[in-house]
Amino acid sequence: MINERMYALGSQPNPIRVQFAYGLQRKAEIGEENVYDLSIGNPSIPAPPAVRERIEELLEEPAQSLHAYSMAAGLMSARQSVADNLRKRFGIQATAANVYFTAGATAALYITTAAITHPGDEVIVNAPYFTEYKVMIESAQCTCVEVPMRASDFQLDIDALRDAINPKTAAIVINSPNNPVGCIYTQQNIEELAAMLTQKEEELGHPIYLISDEPYREITYGKEVPFTANFYRDTIVCYSWAKSLSLPGERIGYIYVSDNIPNAAEVSAAVGGAGRALGFICAPVLFQRVVETCIDLPTDVEAYARNRKLLTDIMDDLGYEYIQPDGAFYLWVKALEDDSQAFCDKAKSHDLLLVNSDCFGVPGWARAGYCVSAETIKNSRKAWEALKRDYE
Repeated sequence: MINERMYALGSQPNPIRVQFAYGLQRKAEIGEENVYDLSIGNPSIPAPPAVRERIEELLEEPAQSLHAYSMAAGLMSARQSVADNLRKRFGIQATAANVYFTAGATAALYITTAAITHPGDEVIVNAPYFTEYKVMIESAQCTCVEVPMRASDFQLDIDALRDAINPKTAAIVINSPNNPVGCIYTQQNIEELAAMLTQKEEELGHPIYLISDEPYREITYGKEVPFTANFYRDTIVCYSWAKSLSLPGERIGYIYVSDNIPNAAEVSAAVGGAGRALGFICAPVLFQRVVETCIDLPTDVEAYARNRKLLTDIMDDLGYEYIQPDGAFYLWVKALEDDSQAFCDKAKSHDLLLVNSDCFGVPGWARAGYCVSAETIKNSRKAWEALKRDYE
């Protein structure tokens, strides 16, 4: 016998990965230049030169030390580097003891959810939300509660969140800049969320943790991203260098348990225990040491800004409706019919690969990633035109 839930997940994988796999197959059949794969968040911008230099420098060290295990939570020097960076950038009194290195942000989210919930708890997500949130919440034997963001501006709907909270609520997950929409929650929005959660904690008599998923923190186009741990006490930050340093395949990120949490040491111990239980210990050591020295490198946001304009210009010219993204590198495009899967299937017939909005928890939209080459975006225009003709 096999686990039926795991079979279901394996036989119907993440829709983003399905599109990406199809794109690879299609490129082999008709040529890479003829496929417009806007499905997956693979940064086309190379990692900064300093990353390569650091890797080459490390490869000169003895293999037995370079490739050795670290502590389960990560190298203390690397954890200290993260704590120093958080103190310098955001003024929070971060300590290395509350930093736990992970194999990317996804591992960070799974560990955090397992650490702070009990079977039967509820975890709230804000729709649209990243596809894997529901999987991670249900893997912890909890219920995923979807609360739509405000339709007018894609900010957190504080009143709706308040109504959704009950004695079973263990946590709320937020993601800013948001994947898939690209919105950034304003400081006022975060302050209102913090005030409401603080009030609810007092009413219910137990913590409601704020899981802040921040892999796109550095990719913004002029708007500031509030650091949530400065506004709400019971915050746990999940981060990855996949986007900021263009290292998605290296799976390196961290969990930061806010030092403001009264029992932060206990929460950090639970994080360590969850990492142990799930098998997420000792994140890739080579890249712990890379980010230790490259943590302050800037992200090449201008390249993404140029791609954003290329794609939105096509949308404007052809009459597509979309949400202007303030961060990340995705465009949230209104589907030309109510069935977003059917819309994406028609796009696929023109070798334009999008992700349907149903897997993000809402109907009627599609996500187009513009972290690809500028040429791919320019050449995709004919596919967008053909797709529009399908509906005329």
